[in-house]
Amino acid sequence: MSKPLELELRAGAQAIGLALSDAQVDQLLAYQDLIQKWTKVYNLTAVRDPAEMLTHHLLDSLAVVLPLQRQLAELRASGALAVDVPVRLLDVGSGAGLPGAVIAICCQQINVHCVDTVAKKAAFIQQVAVSLKLPNLRGIHARVENLTETYDVVSSRAFSSLLDFVTWSRKCLAEQGVWMAMKGKHPVEEIAALPVGVQVFHVEPLTIPGLNAERCILWLRSV
Repeated sequence: MSKPLELELRAGAQAIGLALSDAQVDQLLAYQDLIQKWTKVYNLTAVRDPAEMLTHHLLDSLAVVLPLQRQLAELRASGALAVDVPVRLLDVGSGAGLPGAVIAICCQQINVHCVDTVAKKAAFIQQVAVSLKLPNLRGIHARVENLTETYDVVSSRAFSSLLDFVTWSRKCLAEQGVWMAMKGKHPVEEIAALPVGVQVFHVEPLTIPGLNAERCILWLRSV
């Protein structure tokens, strides 16, 4: 394990207000190591440099954990989510598991399913689940529009336009569930193109340590 990477991960997590246990730090670094090994063969990501991968992938994904936890707390308080039932999250077009696998590591009470149309990427998620002993993580090789299960949260990270994202995944969203879309700049035109019955109810700017780029989360729901 690289000590500089570990220190950078801990400092980055602290900067976004996230308290990681030693076990979570170990799992996140082991996960990044798996991405690097598989990328040599299967080209999971264009980012190859470990330090850049830490910023662009791990910290970028870690930045959604606290906003997600806050949103789930609000859903529970409103009665939209049962307090004693595990949350189900579907990460669409998950690729190497970003942010799905990171959420699974940091929130082991959330059952995370990562769906991707590329078989090797779904297989990679399955390998991450086995290697890191994450029973709450599962890789699914499928098109999202062909899935039949429903989820409390449906997430994506730079997967497609908001219109395509909500259209393809709409039947996967539980009745009182929410979409969580990670984007770069505030996507004004994409929001304007959303179909009737889909509402953006919150836009949350994100600051990623070491990343000089705009980031935000859009929270959406059916109305």
